[in-house]
Amino acid sequence: MKDPDFFPPARRITAGEVASLTGAELVRPELAEVVIEGVAAASEGGVGMLVFIEGKRNAELVRNTTAAAVLCKREAAGHCPDTVAVLIADKPQVAFAEITRLLFPQAMSPGSMTGETGISAQASVAADAVLEDGVIVEPGAVIGAGVMIGRGTTIAPNAVIGAFTRIGRDSYVGPGASVQCAMIGDRVILHAGVRIGQDGFGYLPGARGLEKLPQIGRVVIQDDVEIGANTTVDRGALVDTVIGQGTKIDNLVQVAHNVRIGRSCVIAGNCGLSGSVTLGDFVMLGGRVGIADHINIGTGAQLAASSGVMNDVPAGERWAGSPAQPIREAFRELAALRGLVDGKRKRMRDGDE
Repeated sequence: MKDPDFFPPARRITAGEVASLTGAELVRPELAEVVIEGVAAASEGGVGMLVFIEGKRNAELVRNTTAAAVLCKREAAGHCPDTVAVLIADKPQVAFAEITRLLFPQAMSPGSMTGETGISAQASVAADAVLEDGVIVEPGAVIGAGVMIGRGTTIAPNAVIGAFTRIGRDSYVGPGASVQCAMIGDRVILHAGVRIGQDGFGYLPGARGLEKLPQIGRVVIQDDVEIGANTTVDRGALVDTVIGQGTKIDNLVQVAHNVRIGRSCVIAGNCGLSGSVTLGDFVMLGGRVGIADHINIGTGAQLAASSGVMNDVPAGERWAGSPAQPIREAFRELAALRGLVDGKRKRMRDGDE
């Protein structure tokens, strides 16, 4: 049995078209009509494929390649076989991504998993829900009372949309996801198992133990946000939890109540943002970053993977470590610690001798 091809290319393209679309320089113009049928990693690129490499350090990957074309920087161009269409670009990966988007548009945004083109008879849709033309609701999905969903949006199988939720146009709610107490913009992608708008974690000690604080805020997700599988975003306690336009959040991230995330932030997997954390625009968090409550992360700041943040981070700074500190100081301390350990090991060896 032939292996399934989940993402067949939408079209073919020539090396000359790649040069024209990306601004890359085609080293041998006589190869402009070389046909590209797909894309591949440089280590696996075969006949008809477009591959890319960054810099000279990966040049060996294309020295004997059978790929149709290679996107690379100028210093690596001479390492490719003469039969390959070599395209020189300042940023090969960016150019490669542009062509990949063109060849595989269906991989850019999830679509119907069951082939539904309207509202499935096996879905449950409240009588007063308002769904614009072109909304897809797949089997097992539940749409609550007073929900409003814009055209072109897909609600995947077994997703649950709670009462009075608003979802904009051309968005996607993945299988098994749940969304409540939320206002969601256009072109938002919520992957499988995402949880939006559940209780925030709010308790106070009382005479009978921990007393629950009612969480009566909302979640506001602006346009062009993408949230990875099994990520959770709690609704606000009194003010809204907000995720800014264009922000991308990986799988398995926890966003607590009252968190405010700016525009075009990038948050990698397994991060945890405690209550009332504020991120400015263009903040980048590496995997497993943990941020204590009420911390402010300035615009453009970057936090290295596994950082434990207990103090405000100024705009534009790069921090690392646990507790996190400016990255140069963190590395300086690490080097000093290694020096102490190496010195002790040497003394122990000398003593044994």
